Amino acid sequence: MSVPVEFFFDLSSPWTRLAFANVRPALDGLDYTIRWLPFLVGGVFNAVNPSVYESRKPENAAKLARSFEWLKQWAQLAGVGMNFPTEHHPLKSVHAMRFCCALEDDQEALERFAHAAFEAYFTEGRNLDDQAELVAVADACGFGGSALGQQATSQPIKDRLRTNTEEAIERGAFGSPTLFVGGEHMYFGNDQLPLVRQKVAELA
Repeated sequence: MSVPVEFFFDLSSPWTRLAFANVRPALDGLDYTIRWLPFLVGGVFNAVNPSVYESRKPENAAKLARSFEWLKQWAQLAGVGMNFPTEHHPLKSVHAMRFCCALEDDQEALERFAHAAFEAYFTEGRNLDDQAELVAVADACGFGGSALGQQATSQPIKDRLRTNTEEAIERGAFGSPTLFVGGEHMYFGNDQLPLVRQKVAELA
């Protein structure tokens, strides 16, 4: 039986960048389907995990520096670029995630765009809060970036992003990435991908 995996993600998260790159290799050889679900991690933090903002205060600088060092080692292990943090951190990702929501009904296109957007932000250090950058990323993927940008500002797309975020919160999410296996088994972060694989194998 093909096991459903839901992957809630926000492009602003470096740990999500890692998990996005690693999830398919982690599930290699297993019978699964994956659904990418764009959401707004800031909305999750505001609702259920405001302590995240405390961790960014100057008095926690030493801990953050160590965390970023480990992050870059994880990125090296995954074979992805990690130019982080840059001047654009923390990223206001609402526009980028609306672009993603505009592609959500075409999962292959969404995966391609998200991959390119992660590269643009974490490898190339580009500002994904800039509409022109998002249009350029979409154009490079073969989409009509300007048209996609217009769609991303429509009320149905804004509503979809809000709905995805509210769904994640209701199901227990507290950060990005949040994964659900078989609809009910929740996992969080890149480091839990071995557990995701174990559960998929168990349910298959």
